[in-house]
Amino acid sequence: MLTTNRSLLKFILLNIVTLSIYGIVVMSTISTEINIVASKHDNKHTMHYCLIFFIFSWLTLGIAPLVWFTRLSSRIGDEQVRRCLPRTISGGTFWGWNILGSLIIVGPFIYMYKLLHSMNDICADYNAKGE
Repeated sequence: MLTTNRSLLKFILLNIVTLSIYGIVVMSTISTEINIVASKHDNKHTMHYCLIFFIFSWLTLGIAPLVWFTRLSSRIGDEQVRRCLPRTISGGTFWGWNILGSLIIVGPFIYMYKLLHSMNDICADYNAKGE
C-alpha cells in the first residue's frame, strides 16, 4: 500500500519541527513511489531525491533540482492522464507556482499542495486498481 495521507499543513508543520528532515523524507518517498507506479508504463526512472538534494544540487549550482522538479511534475501529470484522473500538475505548474509564484510568497505553498495531492490521487488509484 502506497501513502495517500499527505497534506500541506502536516508537511509545513513537521518540516519546521524537524528542521527540514521531514521534507527530505516526503520528497524521497514521492520519488520512490512515482517509480513504482509509472515505470512499467512510461519506461522512465526518476532519480532519488536524496541524490539531487545532497550531491547534484551544489555540484550544478542549483540547476539540477529545477530540472528534477520539472520532470517529476510532468511525469506525475502524465501518470494522472494515463489513469484517467484530471491532470492537476505539470512542468509548467512548477515554474508558474514555485518559481514565479514565489514573488507573491504563497506560490510555493500552492505548488506543494498540488504536488502532494496529485501523488495522493495517483497512489490511491494504484492501491485500488493496481498497475
